[in-house]
Amino acid sequence: MTDDKKLDNDTQVDKSNPVPASPKPKKATTPNSKETKPKSEPNKPAKRLAIAAVIISIITAGAGFYYINQQNQTLQQQLSAVSNQLKNTQQTLNSQLQETQKASEQTANEAVNRAEVLISQQQKSIESLQLAIADVKGRRPNDWLLAEADYLVKLAGRKLFLEHDLVTATKLMEAADQRIATLNDPSLVPLRKAMANDITELRSLPLVDKDGLALKLIALQQQVDKLPLANAILPEAPEKTQKHVSTDIQDWKSNLSTSLKNFAEHFITFRVRDGSAVPLLSPQQHFYLRENIKAKLETAIKATYSEQEEIYQKSLTVAVEWSQTYLDQEAKSVQEFDQSLSDLAKVKVDLEYPHKLETNQLIADIIRERLRREVTTIVAEENK
Repeated sequence: MTDDKKLDNDTQVDKSNPVPASPKPKKATTPNSKETKPKSEPNKPAKRLAIAAVIISIITAGAGFYYINQQNQTLQQQLSAVSNQLKNTQQTLNSQLQETQKASEQTANEAVNRAEVLISQQQKSIESLQLAIADVKGRRPNDWLLAEADYLVKLAGRKLFLEHDLVTATKLMEAADQRIATLNDPSLVPLRKAMANDITELRSLPLVDKDGLALKLIALQQQVDKLPLANAILPEAPEKTQKHVSTDIQDWKSNLSTSLKNFAEHFITFRVRDGSAVPLLSPQQHFYLRENIKAKLETAIKATYSEQEEIYQKSLTVAVEWSQTYLDQEAKSVQEFDQSLSDLAKVKVDLEYPHKLETNQLIADIIRERLRREVTTIVAEENK
């Protein structure tokens, strides 16, 4: 390339100069000089190009490696995000699946329970129809007496445990025993024995005349307005001697104080009494006192019928305390009133009733067994 440029320059010079230039004499070259010049000049750019190529390749490889590393990190992050999302989605699906299973199980259980209830209702309906058929086809005259005795026993239990009516419960049990005695059935002897035990236990309980107690308390209520109230009791004041002025001039100090005291006594009088005094009540308080005593007696009446012994005793005790505090204890009517309340407080209004009647369950079992036997007989006859 350098030789070509030199030739071009020479040609350009020749064009400007019309006289051709004489050719320059070529230098004598030795064989060593010809071998060294072509090797030294072109090797330097080649080395530079090789070095540059190596550097560029290294830079390119490093950039590629960095780019690939960045891409790998990005892909790893994306893969982790996708895996987390898949896990969350899987957990959500599992929870939804569990909720769906629970809902389906609950629905299935409700359906099963509903079906069981319907089946039990139908079974009871079938049993009631069978009992009705047995009652119509296989009824015997003696069964009416047994059913009537069962009704009387159940009614006696309600009277005893719900209303605490001991007398009526005893009469109903005796009537049921008469119905069983009319049957004249030896198989019912254990039932009559249980009835006798229940009737004996009911008769051994003490009777409380609730109506009589209530009437006595009502009569005492009506006497409250007529009872006299207690007046204020004041202790006797000591006798006081009045001092007189002496005629001696030397006693002028004592005469002066005596005259001032006598003069002051016309305006203010002081009396000293030893002992406690019961205060008087105002007319409004008198009214409230009588009404409160009536209310306590009314509470005692209600406690009599509900058999609440504690409330009954407490009401009468408070009424006696108020009477002894605020009523005239010297009056005979008040004394009789207090004595009546004390006598009524000694009466017990609660009783320990038996927990159950032995006859109730026994007669129910007998009736159920007889009806089942009749139903079995009717079904066997229908199958034939």
